[in-house]
Amino acid sequence: MFVEIITPTKSLFSGSVKSVLVPGTKGAFEMLHNHAPIISTLEKGIVKLIDESGSEHIFDIAGGVVENADDKTIILVD
Repeated sequence: MFVEIITPTKSLFSGSVKSVLVPGTKGAFEMLHNHAPIISTLEKGIVKLIDESGSEHIFDIAGGVVENADDKTIILVD
């Protein structure tokens, strides 16, 4: 799945990953390949990506919004 993490001033990450773990306002959740379409608000916490090689990418966020559709995830963060 393709993921982009974007702030108001720059792009933090753009690339293919195996999984995305985000801190949803109703609890953390993970998205994998072919996840059902979703839009959710995010609270302060950690976004964890595992890329195609198995490497972890960790981002500490203050909140934001995530959208997943058609195997593309866009995360807008503060």
